[in-house]
Amino acid sequence: MTSWAARFRLRQYVKASLWIIPLLGLVLGVLLAELALLADGSDWLPSGWQYSATTASGVLTAIVGAMVALLGFVVTIGVLVVQQATGTLSPRYMRLWYRDRLQKAVLATFTGTFAFAFSLLRSVESHSVPDLGVTLAGAAVAVSLVLLLVYLNRFTHSLRPVAIAELVAGMGESVFTSGAAAIRGAAPDKSEALPPDGPSMRIRTERGGAVQAFDVAGLIAQAARHDCVFVVTRLVGDFVPPETVLVEVHGGVSEPDPAHVVGHIALGAERTIEQDPAFALRILVDIAIRALSPAVNDPTTAVQVINYVERFLHTVGRTQLPGRYVLADGQGTARLVLPGRNWDNYLQLAVCEILHYGSSSLQVCRRLRAMLEGLLATLPPQRHPSVRTHLTLLQESINRTFTDRARRAIAQQADPQGIGGQPSL
Repeated sequence: MTSWAARFRLRQYVKASLWIIPLLGLVLGVLLAELALLADGSDWLPSGWQYSATTASGVLTAIVGAMVALLGFVVTIGVLVVQQATGTLSPRYMRLWYRDRLQKAVLATFTGTFAFAFSLLRSVESHSVPDLGVTLAGAAVAVSLVLLLVYLNRFTHSLRPVAIAELVAGMGESVFTSGAAAIRGAAPDKSEALPPDGPSMRIRTERGGAVQAFDVAGLIAQAARHDCVFVVTRLVGDFVPPETVLVEVHGGVSEPDPAHVVGHIALGAERTIEQDPAFALRILVDIAIRALSPAVNDPTTAVQVINYVERFLHTVGRTQLPGRYVLADGQGTARLVLPGRNWDNYLQLAVCEILHYGSSSLQVCRRLRAMLEGLLATLPPQRHPSVRTHLTLLQESINRTFTDRARRAIAQQADPQGIGGQPSL
């Protein structure tokens, strides 16, 4: 029986694959061509849908060639996306771009139209012409062209850094408020959940990789079956080498099978966003610091990305983050302890590197101060100490970088636009 982790990795592969959906379109095109040929034999088509053998053959041949050319065109666009993403954005964004449904729909439409037209060509004879099929092939070309225009429009507008920042921030917020919320609300964090005598068993992983996701329900069921408590030792997003302890078993009437337990923890080559909202924040920060590199030198892009970093932090800051989550089974007995990120983790990820690489930019310093002061104004008091710490670090960085008083006074003003907004002293 396939483990949950293997099924999760398979789903991730299918989501990121650029060939599976187009292959299905290819098969569907062949099947639809056979159906069109069967429908042609019923002699119910109007006279306007009838073609000569020469016309039908020429039209279908032109469609086959056009679809191959358009496929090459879309592949070329994909190469340009890879070049831009790795050069000016973040290579981590590519994992999200591979999952674009519109791109897969365009490729599937092209391959399906190609297979449909090519399958009809074999039935074109001087005394027999697939009239319905030729008409449908023309309609498929029209649909393909419309999808291509929509794709090009999306391509030209959605590859701007600010558009990508909005997309990534939205995905991170969605994961944080949906999947993570279910974990946070499952049970309170209480120290008495664990037996006092320490772990009775440590379960290690045979293979290394990044922790991509946990099967929470499966782990709880396994713990309940053996009447024990599982304590997961690693965060989602951590990279673990082989033989790393992933789960500590506390108590229990029997020992669980390590393979079954590890089968509920998905490991892969890199992080995913499914249960890891911090990965979205990681991508945002990567785009910002790439814009601040001397090779790019685009602080305005960094400021635009900080806008969405701030939005993400406001979502995180209004949520209780205990640092670890104790989840119970259906009877209310604690069965699973998961580590989690606290407010300090998210805030450090959002601010530290941008401040480090953008400390010489007036825009970045002013925008970071506006963001931190905005967090102080809207978040509950328990979040304030960490925010004030980063405000102090920001001020110290400004003092080191801007040695003359006039420029230092400008740099330490809070400006939500970086430069050009309404600063506050």
